[in-house]
Amino acid sequence: MSDKGIYEDFSQVRRRAGIVFIVVAILVGVALVAYWKIQILDFKKYDSLSVANRTRDIILPAPRAILTDRSGEIILADNQAAFKASFIRENTRDEAGSIARIASLLGLEPSVVSARVEKYKSWPAFRPIVVKDKLTFGEVARIEARKNDLPELIVETEPRRIYPYASLGSHVLGYLQEADAEDLKAHPEELRPGDMIGKMGIEGAYNQRIAGRDGRLVEIVDSLGRKQGELERVEPQPSPKLALTIDYDLQVKAEELLGDKEGAIVVLEPATGEILALASFPTFDPNKFINRFTPEEWQAFVQNPDNPLLNRALQGQYSPGSLFKPVMGIAALDSGAISLDTTFYCGGTIEIYGAVRHCWNEAGHGALSLRDAIRYSCNIFFYQLGRRISVDTIARYAGLMGLGRKTGIDIAGEKEGLVPSTQWKKATRDEEWFPGETISVAIGQGPLQTTPIQIAAMTARLANRGKGVRPHLLRDTSGDLVDEPAPTIPASVFENVIEGMWRSVNEGGTGQAARVDGFAACGKTGSTQTISRETADRIVAGAKVKKTHAWFTGFAPRIRPQIVVTVLVEYGGGGGAMAAPIAGQLFALFKSKHDRSHPSPGN
Repeated sequence: MSDKGIYEDFSQVRRRAGIVFIVVAILVGVALVAYWKIQILDFKKYDSLSVANRTRDIILPAPRAILTDRSGEIILADNQAAFKASFIRENTRDEAGSIARIASLLGLEPSVVSARVEKYKSWPAFRPIVVKDKLTFGEVARIEARKNDLPELIVETEPRRIYPYASLGSHVLGYLQEADAEDLKAHPEELRPGDMIGKMGIEGAYNQRIAGRDGRLVEIVDSLGRKQGELERVEPQPSPKLALTIDYDLQVKAEELLGDKEGAIVVLEPATGEILALASFPTFDPNKFINRFTPEEWQAFVQNPDNPLLNRALQGQYSPGSLFKPVMGIAALDSGAISLDTTFYCGGTIEIYGAVRHCWNEAGHGALSLRDAIRYSCNIFFYQLGRRISVDTIARYAGLMGLGRKTGIDIAGEKEGLVPSTQWKKATRDEEWFPGETISVAIGQGPLQTTPIQIAAMTARLANRGKGVRPHLLRDTSGDLVDEPAPTIPASVFENVIEGMWRSVNEGGTGQAARVDGFAACGKTGSTQTISRETADRIVAGAKVKKTHAWFTGFAPRIRPQIVVTVLVEYGGGGGAMAAPIAGQLFALFKSKHDRSHPSPGN
């Protein structure tokens, strides 16, 4: 046998073996790198997934701070334990079937449960999704009895907000609502989808302070998601109780007097700016907001034509009417347009710039000086001032009295109002201002717009003889003077205007229905037109037409004032007939409470 047959050429085999070796080495290297990545680089990721398979991380919501009236004794917003049903998608393989069973068990439409689940589809599958609030004990028992069959449905506890007096002070307190996308984007570190947060009022303005600090519970669960024990628990920390400036008795009385009349009432301390009562009607019950609304339910509420969420005290913008006359008096005296001895004759009508102007008293008031013009609220007198003072001068003094800008109250939603000027008209309408327009502004009409809270702040400035305060609702909030240049108006100017307001209430003027014996109230009525005199005259005779809003604003007592009361009743008719009696009852209640708390010596 030849050597050639014994020894074969293995070079090709060796080449192939080398290739296979290299491929295997690469695969082994890739595997080692992958294992290294999993074990080292992605350790935390897979460790958390592993832990998630045997643990459940639950947030323990902190109870919100209790809100009280100014005494600290009457609770306006509290908390109570409540149960909610939550769905864990991770614990089911048939989501549609689970939703159908859960809806049947809880008495819900499957579409409602589906909408809740769909809303939070982006959440991790192990995160509970709330499908129903405020469970009854019967519903809790049914869920617990079926926890082996429905491990995806669990019962969670939460502190539920409750407002013991329902709609009382609702525009002050505000309400809670589930955080929306904008809230979550604005506060990504503080809010989670499904959180209930404060909206409107104190609940909204001080939400972070009221919310407290949530706790955390880590549960050990089995493969079906059933709790087997606790791994870690951090108790929630509620925020301390907060006292508001609201006086419970005055708030109750203000809402009772407003009744079912659309309008607003503001009562405050002129020295501090503390708001003792703030009422707005129509109103709402904040307890109804605790349940998580469907989008349809929310739309039905906000589209209510009565607009119950509108806080008329801050957001309603109205012509001040004759409430503006004290501002005109200050402007006229301080600018030198008139003196205390200046008189104008009122015969019931007057022709100015080719138009006939009317006084509310068709018979006229005769010759009047400023103080009695305020006392009787004579239109003709103030029309004459409108001929002597330019609109820009009027605007400057209105600004000094705090009109045309926000008061800075510590809840959101306040409107600025409007004080017209030549510059304003040119900028907004590209038109020149005409002198005839100043005549309407002189009696608080025309484009002039104010809010009840602005009028209350303006009245506090009158009571303080020029010093302004910031209205506020949280008792430990500073009531510092408004940060603005101090008015250079002499105190004597304020005293002369206040004299007219005192006569209005105490010497047979238009505000006499607000008089309280021994309390020296000073005030001003107003009746602002919502339709023109000509339109009203064209309406069929005998129809009950209320073409005016009724105003009153005032303070008491005259020396060292303790209370400001501002009342607006929409379409209420005459301010003296409708608004002044309401203010009088609030003055009387305040005096009665003050007399009881400060009895005379020997009593």
